[in-house]
Amino acid sequence: MIVTVTQDYQITWEKLPDDYVLPDQPVDNINQPPLAAALTESLEIFGRLPENAIASTNYGICATLNGKIVIKAPDWAYVPSIRVAREEVKRSYTPQLQGDIPVIVIEFISDTDGTEYSIKPTYPPGKWFFYERILKVANYLIFEPDSGSLEAYRLDDTGQYSLQTADENNRYQIAEMNLYLGVWQGTRENRTGYWLRWWDEHGQLLLWGSELAEQERQRAEQERQRAEQERQRAERLIAQLRAAGIEPEV
Repeated sequence: MIVTVTQDYQITWEKLPDDYVLPDQPVDNINQPPLAAALTESLEIFGRLPENAIASTNYGICATLNGKIVIKAPDWAYVPSIRVAREEVKRSYTPQLQGDIPVIVIEFISDTDGTEYSIKPTYPPGKWFFYERILKVANYLIFEPDSGSLEAYRLDDTGQYSLQTADENNRYQIAEMNLYLGVWQGTRENRTGYWLRWWDEHGQLLLWGSELAEQERQRAEQERQRAEQERQRAERLIAQLRAAGIEPEV
């Protein structure tokens, strides 16, 4: 067990009891699972998801405040490294005790007003307070899928979140991951709208598997067309030689 102190809380980082009943709340709407899955998929495809990392969706992240367990389940979160067997974090995750603090949490605007912005410090604390003051997550992003609005907050030197300004490409740097996050508009899994996407340090978009497959299909089609053009060119040349009375060797 690890103990730290913040505000009026004594924080202990201890394993969730095996018999603890986790809250079983459904996600707020149909868009959240595909939005979260899209974030994880491109990281995995491009080797940006190490074996001991966690990219989680609605997965309980725990701390014990003054002897009372608090569990928050961000819509998406990234933990760079865990220090225990994956079996030990199957149900929930306790930072400090079991591995790194998440470097980013993302909340999609829900149907419950204000929860993403709740700075309520009393037990049970609000999400904003928990991420900022208890977990001290470096990057907190709030995304509104319907409008495409994205707010990025970063923990500053005072230990508080400050609103970040997007770069010239309208993206936000997530320094701990050496990546940039921004909003992209298009279609995936029968959903047309706004998505969160990753770009690497060179400005290259991290593609989804479907996009890579489409790229490969287009490449194969281009190769087929080039081969057909070469075949037709060869046939024309043979016809020209024969017209000149020359029998080509084939």
